[in-house]
This record gives sequence, structure tokens and C-alpha cells, in this order.
Amino acid sequence: MVLLDRLVTILGTYGTRLVGPRPSPETVLRGVALHDPGVPGREKGDVLLAMGVSDPAHAVALAERARAMAVVVRPPHVPEAAESGEPYVEAAEAAREHGIALLVVDTSVSWGQVAGVVYGLVLEGGETEAGRGPADLPALADTIASQVGGAVTIEDPRYRLLAYSDRQTDADRARLDTILGRRVSDEMQRHLERQGVTAHLESSNEPLFLPPEPSLGLGGRTAVAVRVGREFLGSLWTSCERPLDPERSTLLTEGARTVALHMLRTRVSADLERQVESDLVNRLLAGAMDPTEAAGRLGLAATPHRVVALQAHTSDERHSATLLTFERATTGFGWSRPGRSTVFGSTVYTVLPCGADPAPARAWVAETTRGLPPHVVVNAGIGGPADLARLPASRREADESLALHADRPDGTDRPAVAYDESWDEVLVHRLRMASASGRRPADGPVADLTRYDAEHGTRYAETLRAWLGAQGDPNRAAHELGVHPNTIRHRMRRMADVTALRLDDPRARLALAITLEAYAENP
Repeated sequence: MVLLDRLVTILGTYGTRLVGPRPSPETVLRGVALHDPGVPGREKGDVLLAMGVSDPAHAVALAERARAMAVVVRPPHVPEAAESGEPYVEAAEAAREHGIALLVVDTSVSWGQVAGVVYGLVLEGGETEAGRGPADLPALADTIASQVGGAVTIEDPRYRLLAYSDRQTDADRARLDTILGRRVSDEMQRHLERQGVTAHLESSNEPLFLPPEPSLGLGGRTAVAVRVGREFLGSLWTSCERPLDPERSTLLTEGARTVALHMLRTRVSADLERQVESDLVNRLLAGAMDPTEAAGRLGLAATPHRVVALQAHTSDERHSATLLTFERATTGFGWSRPGRSTVFGSTVYTVLPCGADPAPARAWVAETTRGLPPHVVVNAGIGGPADLARLPASRREADESLALHADRPDGTDRPAVAYDESWDEVLVHRLRMASASGRRPADGPVADLTRYDAEHGTRYAETLRAWLGAQGDPNRAAHELGVHPNTIRHRMRRMADVTALRLDDPRARLALAITLEAYAENP
């Protein structure tokens, strides 16, 4: 099963538009019906696939008869929009009247692809939440290789290897390098760009033959794009010394369509697992879920954990790098990765098994963000160790540590801030933030000294801060400021004429030290 709102969102990424009002986010879908023109009226299901129906209004009528909550239709063309801006006014009104979500598919998307997404979401959602794995792309690569008679590789849009066939006995050096490195080499990618292969794959569905290039260890091969609608998902390659004949070319093209469906279902499965995991972690960190239940559903051991708060962004975009980081944090089966993650706003929160030593958490941050472009700024905070019931407190600590890390100067060596190692800096940073928001004292000894320094060019506030930091030792304070100890003594006497310091009172000294820290960042 799946929420109707989720189905609308995912289909929307593949050229499908919602006509009429958005459905209730609480609507749950449990069944799929396929329209049968030969025996109309028999289909019953929560989602009706109106195959063969060209009129959206008729599709809504069929959905109402099937008691469906959503109907998917693929008209042959999109008519001109009416005055309301909606090209399907009659269908939209009927959908609104019957409470049916009308989903209109773009003509560039095949019914096979749409059906694969809908069936995968609605009928396999329960299995996916329980940990169902992705489609078996290696087995599919073997099948295609046997059909076209050449070794096969399947790659994503960035030429990273997704799967390869067993028929690699006669593989050339370039293919072996791809398999061993799990990606096409940079040198080979530049060659593909020069030969126009990359541009062809991004714009065409036709197979393209690439002749041998002995200097690169490259034998002949044919590539075809793997695409869903207008979205480029990757490429399918087979080795061949000359262009494929029409029969094998057709087999390769059909294989690419099958690969597209598998990759689409894999993406949907991964997206469902991320959604389920993210919701559970969110509730756990908010204290809205029983920790024992959360541990069972998320596979968390009854050991100390830390919450890691992570942000990755560029100067002009606050979210894209964070979403990429969230995808990396949640890639793989649950048992194959240590943490459980959620994303909230521009922050990725991950619950990691980690005890007194925060080093594993820092290593996880480094591994997760490795490979991001150099201009991406990464900030990370690590909460203190906690049992599952106290993870909300670890999250708050991670948030404050993240804020402290973001406040530090940019540089190559900026390890993530761990709360239990930097609690004193976190406290001072908290006070500085309160000061910056206008809550620092407008009156008092520090305010008096700061104003006096501004009017007379003295350095009383700076001297008092050094004196307090040296615990009243004029020699240490003088060394910090680069002056003579007598200068420190003289300034301390003169300060008493400007304001009442009450340095004999321990509480007053503490308040002075805190206020000076706040003024140091926000003069």
C-alpha cells in the first residue's frame, strides 16, 4: 500500500500531472485495476489504469464506476487550455465532484513504465518497507548479453557502473578498468564527450556505434540510452567490432526499455524505504515514538548512539547538496550501513551507534560527504552519547554543535564539533547568539567600559577580559596583551573610576566573563 499523495508526487517526476484538486494526504491505496475495454465495468481497485481511454472525462466516469480513488489516463494530445487555465475543465469538475484524483500522463511516457511505477508502489510498498532489495540488474545484463551476443554493462548518467554481464572473457582493457573501478575512467569520459557519445545519449533513443580506439584500450561497442519519458536514467553498452545488424539493434533497444523499468522500480523502492525510515527517525528524535518500537522497526541496537546533524550547501543554494547528502546517507540496505537518517529543512539528522569516542561519527561525516564539489560548504555537529530514550536531547546537542561549527572560519581542517568535547564553546556560542538577537545587557560594567573605550580610545574591556582569563594574575594577562604587568595594574585601578566592577564577588566575576565573551563577537 501507499499514500495517494505519495503516488501523485512520484508520478509527477515522470511527466504526469494532477488535474483538479490535490487529494487528501491521508488517502491510502491498496489495489490497482486495469481498464479492460472488452469487459467494461468489472474492474475494481483504488487506482484505475485507464489504458486505451483517450478522454479524461470518460476515464473519470470509469473510475467512479470502479470505485477508484485515482485514475491514470494518457490522452493522445493535450488540448488548448480553457479560460481557467486548465485544458481538461469538464474532467476536472467531474473528478472534483466524485472525489477522484485525475492523473494525466505525458505522451512521452509509455504505459509499461507508468504501470511499473503504480504496481511497484501500491502492491509492493509493504514488501519494500520490510527491506525488499532492488531489481536484479546483473541477471538482466546476462539476459541481454545472451540475446545480442556481446558483453554488456549498465551505467548511470555519470558513467558509474550499475551492473555487468558474465560474458567478459574477451573484454578489452577499457571495460575491465570500468568493472574494477566501478566507473568509466576520466580519460574515457573525455573521449566519449569528444566523440559526441555523451550528447547523443542525453538526447536520442537510437543506438550509437563507437569504433575501436586502440590507444585507449577500447574495442568497438554500441550504446543506447536508458530513459523514462524525457528523463535520462543511464546507458546500456554491448561490445561489438562493427555496428549491430537491425535484429540485434532492436534487441538492444528493447533491453534498454526493460532496464529503464527495472531502474525505475529500484528508484521507487529506494524512495519508499527512505520515506519510511525518515518518518520513523523523525518521530524518534521528536520523542513522539516508543524507543523500543523504534529500535525494532529501524534495526537499532540497545547500545549508546549519537545524533549527527549535517548541512551541505553552496553560497547560492541551500538545499541541493543536503538532499544529495541525504541520498548518500540512506543508500544501501539497512544492514549494510550503520546509521538511520531523516532530513528536516536543510539538515540531515542521522542516528549512529557511537559511544564515548566521537571519532566514528566524524569518520561517517567524512565518508558521507566525500566527493562533494570543492565549493560545497559542509557543517556538522555531533550530539553526546545517549540511549534511545534520550536521543531527543542528543539531537538538541547536535543542533548546537552544528551552529558552532557553522560559526567557525572556513578552512580545510574543520572537523565536526562534538558536544561533549566542546560543551564550553557551545555554551559561549549560545550566549553570543542571544547577544546578537538583542538580549545582551545594555547597562552594566561591560557596557560602561565598552562605551568608554569607544569614546576615549582606551582598552579597558579587552584588559578586563584578559585579567579574568588569567584569574587575576597581571603577569599572565600582560603576556597575552603584549604589555607590561604594571600597565595591567594601572588599567585595573582606572576601571574602578569608570564603573563598579565588584571583582571580589565570584558571581560578579562570572557574569563579567560571560558578558565579555558575548561582546567579543558582537561589539
